[in-house]
Amino acid sequence: MTKLLEKALEVVRALPPDAQDEIAHAMLNLATDQTVEQVHPGHLSAVLEGLAQAKRREFASDAEIDAAFRRFEQ
Repeated sequence: MTKLLEKALEVVRALPPDAQDEIAHAMLNLATDQTVEQVHPGHLSAVLEGLAQAKRREFASDAEIDAAFRRFEQ
């Protein structure tokens, strides 16, 4: 194990259990090259709508994306 990974795990150990599980899932997905993620049931309809929009090639315009990023700058 590299020193960087050891340091990262040390930081993760100090996090709450839910955050540790999120990071563990991400690590497993990256390490095993899996791209399947579980969708929270409360988010399923929004995810399905987003997939349908992508299939119809309905994407945000550059102006909409710029506006979204500007909201984070405030």
